[in-house]
Amino acid sequence: MAQKRIEIQDLELPQLVEVKKQLEDELSHLTSSFGQLKQAQSRFMDCIESCQVVNASNDDKTILVPLTSSLYVPGKLSNVEKVVIDIGTGYYVEKTVEDAIKFYNSKVAFVKENLEKIQATVTQKQANLRSLVDVMQYKLQLQQQEQKAATVKA
Repeated sequence: MAQKRIEIQDLELPQLVEVKKQLEDELSHLTSSFGQLKQAQSRFMDCIESCQVVNASNDDKTILVPLTSSLYVPGKLSNVEKVVIDIGTGYYVEKTVEDAIKFYNSKVAFVKENLEKIQATVTQKQANLRSLVDVMQYKLQLQQQEQKAATVKA
């Protein structure tokens, strides 16, 4: 079934206010999602940097191992050929350093693609919101002119 297209010029002010609120909510949600994806991209890039440090020149060196985001304990690199990576939802796998870097590079590319899609959607929604506000202002001006004309006649 084809969707019926409704022009914003045909809507009344209360309906326009509702549509404006909906667009603002969508923009807020998209902006939040964009920020979260940017953080994820940054974490994946940090993982790539961490993997690049695991090499033969650092074999048997003492390092700080993160237990939480703010708690680190000393440890030693005993195997610079393989790393254990988080592949999502609490699952960890052992990979070679090169494979881990490839994995994280693919994650960065995937997130970048989604960031571009969200940015395009945000740009379109912002344009829609500007158009909506313009129509609302026009209708408000018409309403004010009609009220002035009614006051003058009375």
